[in-house]
Amino acid sequence: MTADHGGTRLNKFISETGICSRREADRLIEQGAVAVNGQAAGMGVKVTANDRVTINGKPLRARPRPVYLVYNKPVGITCTTDQAIPGNIVDAVKYPARIFPIGRLDKPSCGLILLTNDGDIVNKILRAGNAHEKEYIVSVDKPVTDDFVAKMAAGVPILDTVTKPCKVRKIGPRSFNIILTQGLNRQIRRMAHYLGFEVTSLKRVRIMNISLDGLGSGQWREVTPRELGEINRLLQGSSKTEEASRLDVPKAARRGPKTGPGKAAPGRRPASLGRECPAAGKGGRAGNVGRRGR
Repeated sequence: MTADHGGTRLNKFISETGICSRREADRLIEQGAVAVNGQAAGMGVKVTANDRVTINGKPLRARPRPVYLVYNKPVGITCTTDQAIPGNIVDAVKYPARIFPIGRLDKPSCGLILLTNDGDIVNKILRAGNAHEKEYIVSVDKPVTDDFVAKMAAGVPILDTVTKPCKVRKIGPRSFNIILTQGLNRQIRRMAHYLGFEVTSLKRVRIMNISLDGLGSGQWREVTPRELGEINRLLQGSSKTEEASRLDVPKAARRGPKTGPGKAAPGRRPASLGRECPAAGKGGRAGNVGRRGR
């Protein structure tokens, strides 16, 4: 093992086996429960596949096969791995191995979310500086105007920043299509609210080259080899560090602002979720949906 170069950081190495998160791995290391090649391991140690890692004296199992899932999240499902929270995404998907969502969709929203056990790909996809597209269909509480479309596309001041220019297209009297390359806290809802509109339904239909085509609400499928190949091509040169990901987004935009006077566009929970997103049900696997080529 090495503490300064080469290999993989120990907490990441442990988490990639699927037994726990990196934070939980850090806790185990701090408690002295982790040993590498028979010696107690400290924080910052790096290891390779040739090193013998044990936790409480038991050998660490091999890293599992990478898993990449496409899930059509219904309204009402919460994007958390905390199974103590009712309606969490892990219980909804019921995948037989440990996975976690890439990013999130808030509870009143629906549509596409990716889940994986591959921590490396997460920050590459999410980092705003990598400019990977996410596409949404949104309905609002009053007629969409040309002025609204133009202002949404140009950038809106929310959360101590101004949103990046984006693509916005009116698709109905009270609905529009929007393509973002960033993901601020409740961004679309806050943008619309700043301009005097309330979102009544919000559905994500695409992330990069992955779409919801053929996938019903509550269903999931595996990413196809062709899709994964294109993702890897699009991710070439993308930064993957968590620190870089967080630096791309102002602190207030990551955590959300405090409520109170003088705070821009706090946003309200919509009174109606509209018809765009079916109500949350039990969910289920999509059978062989993901086995078809795309």
